[in-house]
Amino acid sequence: MGIKCRNCPIRQLPLFDPMSSTEIEFMEKFKVGEMNMEPGVPILAEGANTPQLYTALSGMGLRYKLLEDGRRHVISLVLPGDFIGLQAGVLNQMTHSVEATTAMTLCVFDRSELWSLYRNQPARAFDLTWLAANEERFLGEALAALGQREAYELLAWALARIWRKLNALDMTSGTVAPLPYRQQDLADAMGLSLVHTNKTLAKLRNSDLAFWSDGELTVPDIEALEEVGLCRDESLRKRPLI
Repeated sequence: MGIKCRNCPIRQLPLFDPMSSTEIEFMEKFKVGEMNMEPGVPILAEGANTPQLYTALSGMGLRYKLLEDGRRHVISLVLPGDFIGLQAGVLNQMTHSVEATTAMTLCVFDRSELWSLYRNQPARAFDLTWLAANEERFLGEALAALGQREAYELLAWALARIWRKLNALDMTSGTVAPLPYRQQDLADAMGLSLVHTNKTLAKLRNSDLAFWSDGELTVPDIEALEEVGLCRDESLRKRPLI
């Protein structure tokens, strides 16, 4: 079974809405176990109809789509607290893939009990709706960033958003945050070539705005980076944890 929901280490973080004792009891019944994933291993594949739903308990991954010719677009990063598999739970198949970037531990839920959640825990069901709406909001913001920002602004926006999220997850130390991805992953997310991504990261580094190397992201002045990324004064919303 692993960690009980009442003892969940990320549930206590200020980023997440508190759960009532009744909700915690229900979630402990909804959760059927935990699964450990090695780096590079697929969690969900596009077209799959999985019987499980997941919450990332620890580690990092990414969501991506493949074109027919093999080109890849990274949709988003997967960080602790993220809910995975709702698309298959509602549409009966995944339209993107999810892969572990680092070693990950996932909380596993039985998808067949999803309707029980809607019947017996309407507040938790609304939380699922909130998560879906928030993901739509983020994808809209990302689409606007990809379409309207120059590469320098775009990478500043992306790194600022990532740093803020990791900070809210209590994963930063001072100005440093773990970022164990490849430059190719960031390039595939931003729609840029690897060469262009590398040169733009060098410009951010030379401007003392962001330094990314050896799996760590250092942001000396997050407000300055957000100003360049045109995302100043944007604070993270408190969110539910499934």
